[in-house]
Parts: sequence; structure tokens; C-alpha cells
Amino acid sequence: MEKIANTKRERKVFRSRIVIASVFMIAMAFLLIYRLFNLQIINHDYYTEEALGNHLHMLPIQPIRGNILDRNGKVLATNKLSYRLTITPEKIDNINDIFIELQISDLIDEEDIERFNKNLSRYKEFHNIPIKYNLSESVAAGFLVENQLSGVEIEPYFHRVYPNHSSSSHIVGYVSSMSKEDKDYYDKDNYAGTTFVGKTGIEKQYEKLLHGLLGEKQIERNVDGRVVDSQVIKASKPGQDIYLNIDLDLQLAAESLLGDSRGALALIDVNDGSILSLVSTPTYNPNWFVGGISIERYQQLKKDKELPLFDRSIKGLYPPGSTIKPMIALAGLELNKITIKDQIFCPGYYKLPDYSRKFNDWKRYGHGHVELIEGIAQSCDVFFYDLAYKLGIDNIHDSLTHFQFGNITGIDLPGELGGILPSREWKKINKDEPWYRGETLIAGIGQGFMTASPLQLALATAAIANKGQLFSPQLLMHSQTKSGDIYEDDKKPARQIPIKDINNWELIIEGMKQVVYGKLGTARRLNHKLTYTLAGKTGTAQVFSLDPEEEYIAENIEEKLRDHALFTGFAPIEDPQVAIAVIIENAGSGSSTAAPLARALLDVYFIKNPIKENSSSE
Repeated sequence: MEKIANTKRERKVFRSRIVIASVFMIAMAFLLIYRLFNLQIINHDYYTEEALGNHLHMLPIQPIRGNILDRNGKVLATNKLSYRLTITPEKIDNINDIFIELQISDLIDEEDIERFNKNLSRYKEFHNIPIKYNLSESVAAGFLVENQLSGVEIEPYFHRVYPNHSSSSHIVGYVSSMSKEDKDYYDKDNYAGTTFVGKTGIEKQYEKLLHGLLGEKQIERNVDGRVVDSQVIKASKPGQDIYLNIDLDLQLAAESLLGDSRGALALIDVNDGSILSLVSTPTYNPNWFVGGISIERYQQLKKDKELPLFDRSIKGLYPPGSTIKPMIALAGLELNKITIKDQIFCPGYYKLPDYSRKFNDWKRYGHGHVELIEGIAQSCDVFFYDLAYKLGIDNIHDSLTHFQFGNITGIDLPGELGGILPSREWKKINKDEPWYRGETLIAGIGQGFMTASPLQLALATAAIANKGQLFSPQLLMHSQTKSGDIYEDDKKPARQIPIKDINNWELIIEGMKQVVYGKLGTARRLNHKLTYTLAGKTGTAQVFSLDPEEEYIAENIEEKLRDHALFTGFAPIEDPQVAIAVIIENAGSGSSTAAPLARALLDVYFIKNPIKENSSSE
């Protein structure tokens, strides 16, 4: 059967298809033209930059960290050219295979891998990310000759070094890997790519001065990812060098004198608050932390019962014991509770009215009749029990506040603790108990709730030496740029301790002088062949309280429960230069252990700084 064609309908369908196809082609042509116009004209700059970004990268240039030096320019912390192993994730297909290869070659271990993965998010894929630091020159050279691993490279860098090892470590501190908190705290632009920051001590306190300013370089890679060109866009600016008031020779001498004991020492210039020596023992080697300390070693340090990481000089809070007696005596004079002529009889104990408990003197059979100067010289507890009772805890608290007890000194080190200066209010808040009369007596001899750091005791002693000027103790002497520009630190003005009668200072100083030169002075053994005059105060601080009838015998008590030994002093008396405070934990009598140590260090100081001829001495 013959099919009859519908020519008219076919032509209509054909024309429709032609129109649709034409519209589609015109639309696509317009879309293509618009896209080309958008790429070539409107967003030309943007896409040009994106295209360049495929082979051009901007990388940070780390500044050289500033040095830390003592007052004489001796280096405490510096930098050494070293080598580090880096991985560039962008160039690697399987990073775990790379880890295995590097472990087989003994270049990295599991801890290195763990640290690398931890820090991975801080970098971009095209960065050379460090995985191992402080490689020796021979290891670096061997790797460069034999390396067949794409994306693994050796590059030079400056490694932080502490040339004196464990000496001054609590002051200087150390640098270590940036933590999440560090990244949130420091300026992200200036710390881009930074691996290490100061964690403790001066390294942390003056981190921003030491760090310097970041630079920037542009690198060009070819299609294989190899660097074919590098150009510095902005040079980095080295960190400033930090000069401290510390004298390294005195530091080394003090550390040697303290030896293996648990203790601390502070030596201060009484005329401006400069810290000449600040030591805490035992100590640790800050070099262990640079590049990442092993978990095993860090746990060993943390669990060490001797607490080598703990800075006793500014964080160690001890009962000040009898070293507080000169300040109590000054309060008594100022508030007219006692005069130079007043005497009290000491039978070896003190009793409050209507109170059964005896408060024993350190001298079991007593001191007999004692007045103010002898009370200080012989450190008569009964004399100061009676004076504390007359003063009352409110007056004691208010008077000692002037010496900065109970507050931080403001030293330029992180983490300082302020100690406790008890009062009725303090006890109510912290113990929810009333204040008792007996607690006033033991506060008068620096026991009970009261605690202070070695630095606080040195600062208070300096204020006696200079007759009332309380300085903010300062470690920083000045900072200096690599070009030689010096920036002096703005020192805080001294605060004058209010006093009604200037002669009262002289009485207190005379009492401290008799500690060393008096016939019955507790530190009279120190005056043998002294080449300078010395005023001081010994102290013995109880770690726990004995029963009133119980006799203290050190050999019968566990070592860490024995008394702490203390000594504070200043020299020379006529024209004071330095004040010192020494605490040795569980060492017993201050006169037999802490005082001789203090004199030995002062001997070193005055050999280095001879007294001028017009200064007299005894």
C-alpha cells in the first residue's frame, strides 16, 4: 500500500527545528562570548593571579631570634646554624610510605611523626614542613647525597642554644613548639610559619622583642614541582638582643654554693632594684626542650620529687621565720608599742593572759632580760611574741603590707606568686574561722599562715638598707637591635614606705648589724675576716608544729619535714650596695647553713666590685 506524504506538516516541523537550533546556537555563542569577555576583560586580573598561583607561592622568612646576655655581655641564649628535615605534602602521593622510608634510615622516630601530624594543620600543602630538627652537618650532607625521596628535603635554620646548660635556666627559660594557645595569642601575620616560641622565663616574658619581624619570599616551581626561582619580597627583621642585670659569674657561684640542695637565692642592687643574681635549685637543662623534649624525659622531670622545673625564687612560698622580725620591730617603734629602752624577760617561753598553752622560744632556757637591739640580734622569740601581742594582727598586717608582703613584687618574669599576709579578713574568707590570739603571736615570728618568696624577702631587706625605698625588681637592663640601637627599659619609680621617725630605720639597722657583730648575735661567726660590713638576720622556719613540750631533734624527723634555713642581709652597712636573701629547704638552722652561704656569695660580689676607699669597714 502506497504511503501518502504530508509535505506541509513536514516543512512546518523542519522550520521549527531550524528555529530552535538557531536560537540554541546563538544563545551558546552569546554565552561563549560573555564567558570570554568575563575571563579576558572583567576578571582578567583575578584569573591572571590565580594562574600565576599555580606555580608561584609566597612563603614566610623567619627572623633570627635575638640573643639573651648578662650585664657584661656574656651569652645566656643564642642561635646556632643547624639543619632540619622537611616534608612538602604537595609533592607526595603517600606520606605514610615516606615515614616508613625515613624510619628505616633512622632519621625519624614515632615521636617525630606524632609531632608532625599534630602541626600539619598549621601549614599549607606547598610549605616545607619540618619533621626533624637539629641534624648534624654530617647527617645532612649524607642525606643530600643519597636522597631519592621526592618532597623530602634538608634545609638550614637557626637552632636555639643555651651555652651554660642548666645555669640560670629558671631565669632564661626555654623555647619549644608552638601550642594551640600560642597560635591564638600571638599575631598570626607575624608568626606565620613560626615553629618555636618562648615558654618560660625571659624567653616568654620578652617573646615579642626576641622574635623579630617576619619577612616574605616568592618562589616559582616548574610543572614537576621543583623550585626554579626565588625572590625576597620583604626581608625579615632580626629580634632584639636582651641584656639582663644578671651577672653570670654570680649566678655560677650561687649555683655552686647551693649545690644539690633544694633552695633559692636573690641578690638585689638596693639602689635601683636591679637583680644581680636569682637562683633556684635543683635546675634543669633548657636545651632538652628545643626541638621537642622526649615524652620519657619530660615525665621524668615532672615526676622528680626535687621539682627541678619549679622556680623557688619567685614561686616558692615559705614561712619567713625570724627574717620578718626587723619589720615587726619597726612596726612596734612606729606605732609607739615599744621603745629602744623597753625590756622583757625571756624564760624560754611566753604565755598569754588566761591562756594555758606555752609559746616556746627557740632557746630552751631563755635569753634573760632583752631589749630591742638584743631582741633582733639574738632573735628572741619571746620578745617578738610580746610585741606581736601588743601590736595585734591588724597592725602587723597593715605594717607588713608596706613591704609588699602578700603581693607580687612585679618582677619581669611570668608566673610570680605573692605569698600570704594573713589577717582576720583573710582567715574568714579562706578558712571560714575567726582569728585567735595565739595566731597573732606566731605571725610575729614569721610562722603560721604567713608565707613569702625569697625575692620578696630580698626586696624587703633592700628597703631596710636604703631606708624605705621599695623598688620593683628588674631583670631587663636594656634591649638592643642588630644595628646597635639601644632601648632602655622604663623603670618604675620607687615607692617610699611611710614612716614617722627616720631614726627608727637606724635602730633596725643597728639590730641587724648586731646579728653579725654582737657578742651573742646569731650570725656572729660571719664577721671573721670580713672585708666589708654586713647587717643581717638569720631565720629558721618550721615546716610543721611540735607539741609545746616536745624537743626538736632534726635526726629524729623525716628530712623533708625538717626546718628551713634562712638568711637575709645587706652590705656594706654605711653605703649599702646589695641585699641578699637565701632559703635552703629542710637544712635546719639559718645561722649554720644559709648565713655562711650568703657570706660566700657576697665575698664573690665584693671581689668583683671592690668597695671604694672612702667607704669604711669593720
